[in-house]
Formats: sequence, structure tokens, C-alpha cells
Amino acid sequence: MFKPHVTVACVVHAQGKFLVVEETISGKALWNQPAGHLEANETLVQAAKRELWEETGIHAAPDAFIRVHQWIAPDKTPFLRFLFAVDLEDVCATEPHDSDIDRCLWVSADEILTAKNLRSPLVAESIRSWQTGTRYPLSVIGEFNWPFQ
Repeated sequence: MFKPHVTVACVVHAQGKFLVVEETISGKALWNQPAGHLEANETLVQAAKRELWEETGIHAAPDAFIRVHQWIAPDKTPFLRFLFAVDLEDVCATEPHDSDIDRCLWVSADEILTAKNLRSPLVAESIRSWQTGTRYPLSVIGEFNWPFQ
């Protein structure tokens, strides 16, 4: 049976800047959106909100759903990545609670699209997806008969 990893990511935008998290992997500082795996007993929106708080310290919920990326990483790991938009009025301070995150940076779309230190090509693709302006209500991925609070 095919069992892809299910992950969530947030494109966080404020005042023309995008939030990236920086983590050191194999000695290299890499950029990503606030992102991570779906945990047991949580909805996709709950996972996005949790990952945003863990990796940035920002208490916010996604505003909209952007798209699903089906991707196979270079190591052949399959992923389904659910991408959300989080639009903030102002650039705000960050405080990562995840020890894997070194720092957060507010950068331009061009800085992300031309960066040589992205964790995966999905980081730039997520910005391109955000730039299309396509947004879906969160209800398009709503849970059904969800037994957990």
C-alpha cells in the first residue's frame, strides 16, 4: 500500500514580506516555510496552526487553503503537502519553540525564489502558488464526523 507522508505548510505574509524558518541540516542553514507532519488526532488546520506556533511562536490560524502538492523527495520519500495562507497585518517578532529551528526571517518573494539554500524546491513552489492569488475556504478540507476535540 502506498503511504505518503502527510505534511502541512504555511505561507505567512505581512507587508510584502514572507516568513521563512531557518534550520541547520548537515551543517547547512536551510530555509523552509513553517511546516511539519500531521500528527494523530489532529485536523490539517490544527496541524498547520500547531506547526506555525512551534516553529515561529506566532499564534495564528490559517486564513485559506492554497493547494496540495504531491511530491517525491530526492530520497524517494513520497509526500502530500497541504499548503495554507496566513496573512498578518504586520511583520511581527518570532520566537521558535522547536529546537530544530535556528531563527525566523522576514524576506521578499524574490529572495526565496532565488535562494540557493531552500530545504526543498517546494519552498519556492509554495511562494509561486501563493502569488497566483488562488485561495480556497478552509471548508474544502473540512473534517467529517471528527471524534476529537
